[in-house]
This record gives sequence, C-alpha cells and structure tokens, in this order.
Amino acid sequence: MNFSRRIVLAGGATLFGSAAFGLSACRPKPAGKTKLVLGDQVFLLRSRLEAAGQLKDLPYEAEFANFAGAAPLLEALNAGAVDTAIAGDIPAIFAAAAGVPLKIVAAGRSSARDIALIVPNGSDVTSVAGLRGRKVIVSTARGSISHYLLLAALEEAGVPEKEVDIGFMLPNDAAAAFSAGQIEAWAIFGIYQAKAEAEGARILRTGEGINTGLGLIVASDKALADSAKREAIADILKRISRANEWCVKNPDAYAKIFAERTGVSEAIARTVVSWNNPEFVGPTPEVIALLQRQTDKFHGYGVLTKSVNIATITDTSLTHNRS
Repeated sequence: MNFSRRIVLAGGATLFGSAAFGLSACRPKPAGKTKLVLGDQVFLLRSRLEAAGQLKDLPYEAEFANFAGAAPLLEALNAGAVDTAIAGDIPAIFAAAAGVPLKIVAAGRSSARDIALIVPNGSDVTSVAGLRGRKVIVSTARGSISHYLLLAALEEAGVPEKEVDIGFMLPNDAAAAFSAGQIEAWAIFGIYQAKAEAEGARILRTGEGINTGLGLIVASDKALADSAKREAIADILKRISRANEWCVKNPDAYAKIFAERTGVSEAIARTVVSWNNPEFVGPTPEVIALLQRQTDKFHGYGVLTKSVNIATITDTSLTHNRS
C-alpha cells in the first residue's frame, strides 16, 4: 500500500482510479466555523447518521468523502484530505505501520459474515484447499481485511501461500471482472460480496472465526492536535454511537437509506445491514488486546513487516463520555 501518492482535490476529482470519491457539504460554511471531513466507505457511515437523524444541528460543518475501499481512504487521511476514516482493523493497523500519523478513536463490532472468499457458481473449486494453483483476487490491497481472511483461511486449510497466485484489485474493478468470469476466486466484503452472492456466487469461507468483525474509526494526528477539530470529532463519535444504537433497533429504515445512497436494491441493502450494523464499543482494553493479537498474527505472516504496539496508536479519551 503506497501512502506517499499526492492527492489533488479539484471539483471532487480523485486520483484513486475506480474508488468513488466526493465531498458533499451539509450546509455552506459560515466564516470561522470548523470543518470536519469524514472519510466514508460505500456510504456506510453517512447512511447510519442520516437514518438516525444525527446530522441535524451540527455545531460545525461536516463533509463526507466516500471511497470504495480502505486503502485509498487511508491514503487520503495520510495526505490530509480527510480528518477521520472508517476502516477494518487490519487496514488501519497496516497504515499505522507504514507511517500514517493516526490514532484509533473508536470501534464498532459487526458480524464477520460480511467478508468472504467466493467463487463463481460454475466453479469446480469447492473448498479453500481447492485454491492450490489458482488465481485469487483480493480487494482492495495488501493489508486489507480480505487479505487477512485469505491468508488465515489458507493456513487453516493447510495450503502454503506460495501455492496460490494472489493478485489485488479495487472492488469496483474486481466486481466487473468477477461478473465476466475473469476471476477464479475473490476475497471480498460488504456490498460487493452481497451483490455477488445474490447473483449466484458460492462461498468457500466467511470471515467468521477468523476476522474480528471490528471496524475502526481513526483520526489523523493533525486533526486531533487542532482543539476545535478534536472537539468536533468527539461530538461526531457521540452521534455515531447514537446512530448505531438507532440502526440496530431500526434495520429496515437504515437499509432504506442505505439503498438510496448506494443505488443498490433494498434486498441487497438489507443483507449488508444484517451483516454490518455495528455495536459501538469504543477502543476498550478488550478491543485493544484483540487488535494486538490480530496484528501479531498478520506480522507473523510476513505481510506486516513492522510490529505495531496498538496501545500507542489509540486515543481512548474521546469516547469516555458518549451521552
């Protein structure tokens, strides 16, 4: 994952290929009002906040930058294009190991059913062991939750990594290639996974029992050092917590907003929501310990080349009082 690429924001343009990126202001910015740019993935964060009515009466301006995956979103955080980002546990840790100045400020726990290794319906591969000698595409990049699932599933099945041809593609590109029969197996997540399964893809292994199901909210060190932005981040975390609670209790309403935002059918949206409707848990000692275990295991695979002490990249002070 390359975190040194220059990002140019011009009319909502992006240098991230097929990663969807756009900024949308909640309202015009009054003079001197703090602006917080919230990095999002396939509208998951914004949909929850909107569905629960948590974007009303903000004491600061909030903008959303939407991306197709964690890798380009974390590049944007590194470049200062966003103040916060939502990402799976492994991508955020991978970014920190690569030198991205960030802190984990909150976490949410969902089912690990929303990540899987899948094959086309007509494939003769019936198990992870059958991936020997096959080409497997991972979305989005090295150090993604999908990459972790693949490596752990291969280890579980007794298949050496070197016996599998692993490639990396952004989800939008991989989805088109998978639909066209150009991908033998795909490690994918969320909305892309749900659509592929609805179109007949078969599951070899989900992330259940392998991935943590933790989604993280990280903030840049620069944003946290700005007292006004830090206050705004603390406020938006409270709103996210309330939104998550509301969405857990009202999944159908959340799915409707999610479908409108993403353009998928309500059936697909309901599937995604059933998988990814997280409980807000904050960076508790239990979460930190779980993240450390995942980090050490990924480091053991040799993909994470630098060890990371999770406690040193965590800021628990913003979620002490979430009322």
